[in-house]
Order: sequence, then structure tokens, then C-alpha cells
Amino acid sequence: LSWAPRPGLPPDTAAALLASGPDGEMLWLDVTHRPGQAPWVQLMGRYLLPPCKQRWHTCAAFLPLEGLLVCGDRRGSLLLFPCSSSSEWASESTSIVNGGSDPVVEDSSNELEPSCLLHKGALPLESPTSVLFGLHGKTGVTSVTVHRGYIYSTGRDGVYRQLRLRDQQLEVLQKHRPCKGLQWIEELRFTSDGDLLVLGFHADNFVVWSSRTSENVHCIPCGGGHRSWSYCSSPLANVFAFIKSGDVMLYHHKAEPCEQQVLLASLHGREITCVRRLGAVEVPSHATFNVFVTGSEDTTACVLMLNEKSRAAVPLARLSDHISSVRTLAFAMGPGDEGFGDEGLSALLFSAGGRAQIECYRLLCTGDTASESAVACQVIHVASHRLDKHWEQKKNRHKLVKMDPETRYMSLTVVPGTSTKQLPTPWKFLAAACSDGSVRIFGLLEAAQKLVLVAESFHHQRCVLKVEAFLHTWAGGERHLLCSAATDGSIAFWDITGPIMDAVDALHQAEGEMQPLGECCCLAALLLPLTKVSVALLTEPVYPALEAPLVTIMAHSCGVNSLHIRETPEGRYLVASGSDDGSIHVCLLEVALGRGEAVAGTSLQVLERVSRPCAHAAHVTGIWVLRPNLLLSASVDQRLTLWNRHPGELVPLSTTFFHVPDLAELDCWEVVEAEGELRYYCVLCGQGLEMLCGTASSKPLPQKAPQ
Repeated sequence: LSWAPRPGLPPDTAAALLASGPDGEMLWLDVTHRPGQAPWVQLMGRYLLPPCKQRWHTCAAFLPLEGLLVCGDRRGSLLLFPCSSSSEWASESTSIVNGGSDPVVEDSSNELEPSCLLHKGALPLESPTSVLFGLHGKTGVTSVTVHRGYIYSTGRDGVYRQLRLRDQQLEVLQKHRPCKGLQWIEELRFTSDGDLLVLGFHADNFVVWSSRTSENVHCIPCGGGHRSWSYCSSPLANVFAFIKSGDVMLYHHKAEPCEQQVLLASLHGREITCVRRLGAVEVPSHATFNVFVTGSEDTTACVLMLNEKSRAAVPLARLSDHISSVRTLAFAMGPGDEGFGDEGLSALLFSAGGRAQIECYRLLCTGDTASESAVACQVIHVASHRLDKHWEQKKNRHKLVKMDPETRYMSLTVVPGTSTKQLPTPWKFLAAACSDGSVRIFGLLEAAQKLVLVAESFHHQRCVLKVEAFLHTWAGGERHLLCSAATDGSIAFWDITGPIMDAVDALHQAEGEMQPLGECCCLAALLLPLTKVSVALLTEPVYPALEAPLVTIMAHSCGVNSLHIRETPEGRYLVASGSDDGSIHVCLLEVALGRGEAVAGTSLQVLERVSRPCAHAAHVTGIWVLRPNLLLSASVDQRLTLWNRHPGELVPLSTTFFHVPDLAELDCWEVVEAEGELRYYCVLCGQGLEMLCGTASSKPLPQKAPQ
């Protein structure tokens, strides 16, 4: 048995009672309380739960606008039933059976007359229109909540999920893991001030966890998980009741004034390792807000909004799918889900880090004057990938040695110009720098929600720290080029056009007829039918290898911590890098194509190299080419230096001290003001977050530093 609020009826006098019976049959009964009279009960619908060992429902909620009923069962599945037709059948059958009188009447002994269920055969037995089988594992779904058009479900698997209804089907948008150790989540409650409270059991305590502050609001010792409990909170007191060993226990705590005053709320629990600016969102009657994404050692990524006027950073969404630290971020701008329209800022976000894990999300940021932040952000989880997923599927793996279990992704970059919209399922490609010495190329099929490994190379034979992809176009076509940097100070340049075209051709030959395999992590297994060959690839995946680099240069004496590439007006490429030894290196490249077919050969020529030893007193962890003659570098020494590039030398123009210790990364962008003035913005992250703004004249820079 379970109760659910009945839409359209006052909650203090009416509710829906759902009862599961034999053979998976679930009944929907409307119960109305009348003062001084017996409750009035009406049978509204009959539903059939899918077969499973424990075939009963655990929770339910109505979607009044769509005329649907969503419920969770003991197997951990979410089910969607139509309820509008059942209501019509119920009203017709009631009028026929009872002749227009009350459908159910209780006698003085409060025993329900059998007429309520004798004629239940007049109602159709509805089957679910949408099933998400085992969404919360085998421990069951604990609650279903509808809030602002979205569906939220909780379970005893330690996560709660956000879903939406699309084409009469349930679609999972993302999942959240509130905090470590909170495995038994019971319920979600949305407060009037915009906070989301997660109620559950942690060890032998009942916990109320705040999503806004990421901390426990209440922790009540009760002995552990209880299936019968109730919690009520008010400004005056907090009351928790539960049944333990047959006894009803009551915990009452008077509200006390909070003496703690938060001066500045934190964005993450540990240091910020990466930051990327997605873009700007214009809000009517408000200023233009910059939207950023940050990753941290606390295993989360945060989408936030920076307000230049109030100088406040407001979190919009938090991504908690990673099981280890988030080390790098990359994104591709462009329209995405049809369910959100074309307005707002849309981007495809990739996050990666420890345990060789990559997560992909679709973000949509729009102006929302009703919210406190004035910007709303919707997150859809698209795909994920882990290198050791095939390892977890092996039998007797305890007898084998797992190779390099601590592989980390150090850097990500989206390969530009690879949106193949002419195919049935468009591709997106990205490159990853890995701590095991490899450079890996991945392909994303957003429609199929699959992220697959396309090619890899272990050329560097040591930890690869940075990767940057760039596109070279000419009248005869285009080439996809990649730059990778390792801990020995070497920078390698690759032509990855071949592996990308091979992946596109393989998908094109399939003509979109084959469905991706359920847990596939290999491109060949993704594209082949389910045969013995593809089964073998699932157990022992073999990935194509990248060709040898076009050219490799020794730019530094130790690890390269920052890398940026910018194309010049002449069609050449400036590659700037910073190292652990505090040096800065800049080289000018030109792409040379072989005669005849463009595929016949691609080569790179190094036209110029400039090095500045001891440019900083510590690691150079951020560098950016603002213009062909203007560079910006940032270091752990907390200095932000502007450099003027001349033939054969780098001349410092100005130095600014910033306040973020242990700088991890730098991101820059430029904005043209209304007066035509060009402004450069940069955001720095480390033990904090800081945004700076500067101007630069469009005229040639002088030899001396400006005042």
C-alpha cells in the first residue's frame, strides 16, 4: 500500500491509495474523507506490473497535465501508466453499477462493502507505456516526486535521478550522488527558498542533507534504516517518528538560532583543477552573465554563473558522476536536444580525470528572471566511458593482474570540424592525454548515447600532460591535426585525419541499421552485428593505432603544463607552451601538403622557435595566445604576465599579481565593447577562482612596457 497526492483535490480531504495484489495487479482507489462520515472510496484504475520476483510497487506520483501515473517497484524499475482513460472508465462503470448513487458506502462497522471490487472487471487492465527496468538496482525505488515538470526518483543505491517525459516515454536526464556513504535515500523535499533536501539513512542515523550547502542539516540517531518513519520540519522544531522493534519512537528537537555566519560559500570541497568558460547568457532587464564550468579534486564538476557587478559566483548545477577527481574539461558549442528549443546557450561538455573515466553532458543555459541566479541550467547526461569496463565483465578476474589501474586523463580537447551531420548518426571526436603514456581518440554518437575508443598511440612512453587539436583547411579540403605534450618536455604533432575518416566510413557503411551493443567499448564491436567476432572484441578489445607523429620537438627540459595553439592570418599556427622549469616556448608552424592527393602526405615545417627561460619563478600552468604578437602566461608564482612576441625574442609588457594560490589552469576570451574597444578576460583556478579583465590597443605594441 502507498498513498499519493491526488491532483485537483484538496490534500487534507482526498488522496489516492494504490494497492498491489496477486499476479502483479495494482489498484488505484480514490479515498475522500468527510467529517463525521465514513470515508468515500472509488475504484479508478487497474494496472499490471511487469513480471519479477518481488512484484509490487513501492511509490507513485501523478502527472496531472499529461494524465499519467509514474510509479516505482521493488525491483528498482520506474513504470509509466495512463490514467486518463482509467478515470473515464471508472466514472462510467460506477454510474452503471450504483445507478448514480455513491459508488462505495461503508457501514457502521467500518467494513468495506464488496461492491467496490466486485465489478473491477469493468475497468481495463492497463500495461505500462514506458519501463526503465532496474533503474535503481535490485533494492527498489523509495520515492517518486514531480517538481516543475521534472520527475525525481530515489532508491537505496545511493543516487537520485532527474527524468523528464518525452513522447510519452521516460527519459533519464542525470543522476546525483548526494554525499559519500548515504546509500539509503528515502525521499526528496523541495523547499520554498530553492533548496533541495535529501532524506535518508546513513549508517545508524537519519540524515537530512542540503544540496545547496552540501552538508547535513540534521543527523538523528535512530539505529539505522526504518521502513516506517515520518519527518516534519518547521521554523520552531523538527520531529522524526519511526517504528523500532514494534515500538513507536518520537524524536523532537527545538529549533535553535544558527550562530554560524557564512561569509563566502565555497564552490568545491577541495582545490579546483580546471575551468572553462561556456559563454554569455543575456537576461532581459538584467546584465549579461558569464557561465563557467569547474572541475575539482572533490570528484564533482560545477556549472556556475559569475556576476561582474556583485562579484558573486552562483552555482547553477553540480555534476557528480565521477568516482575520482575531475582533471580536465572540454566542450563543443552547438544546438542539441529538440526538447529544449533553440534559445539559450547550448554546449556538449566532456569531463575526465581519475580512474580513466570520461563523462559527457548536454548543457542548456537560459535566462530565468524568476530564479535567484537569473540563469537556469538544464543538464542531460549523454554518455560515459571507462577503460577498465571490459575488465569488470571478465570472469575469474581475481586470478589476473590488472594493468595500470590508476590511469588518469590529464587533458581533453574536442577535434574541431568533425560534426558529420550528413550521416544518420552524427559524430563528435575528442582526444585525450593519458597518464599511462598514450594519446587516445574517442568518438561520440550522441543519438546512440555511446562514447567509443577509435584509436590510440603510446609514442611518448611517459605521462602525456596536454593535448590540443586544430583544423587546417585549404581549397582542396581539410586536415585534422593534434598536438600532444609529455613530461619530458617534448611536443609531438599528429595527423589524425585517417582514424577519424575510418570511423566515419565504418559508420557510413553500416547505414545506421545496426544498433550499438549494450556495453560495447570498442569501435569494431559497435559497428558489427552481434556475431562471434563482436563477442570476442567485447572480451579482448583491440584498438587501431595512430600513425607516427609528423614532427616532434624538444621544447622544454621537463613537463609541459600549459599549451595553446592559435592560427595566424597567413594560415600558419603559433604553438605556445609553458613548463615546470618556468620557461615559455613559442614556435611557428606551417602545414605542407604533398603533391597530388592530399592524403598522399602531410608534413609540418617549423619556421621559427622562441624560448624564454626563467620566464616565471615557478611552474607555468597557464598560457594563451591572445594575438599573433601578444601572449599571456600565468604561473604558480601568482604572476600574470603579458608578453610581446618579436622575431627571436619575447618581451615582457606588464605583470599583474593574482590572488589564487596553486594555479591549475587559465582560460581566456575576448569581448568587443559597444564603443569598439577590445577587452580580454581571463579566469584562473586553483585554491579558488578569479576573473581578470584587461585592454590592449589594436595598434602595434611598443618595445617598452606601457605605464
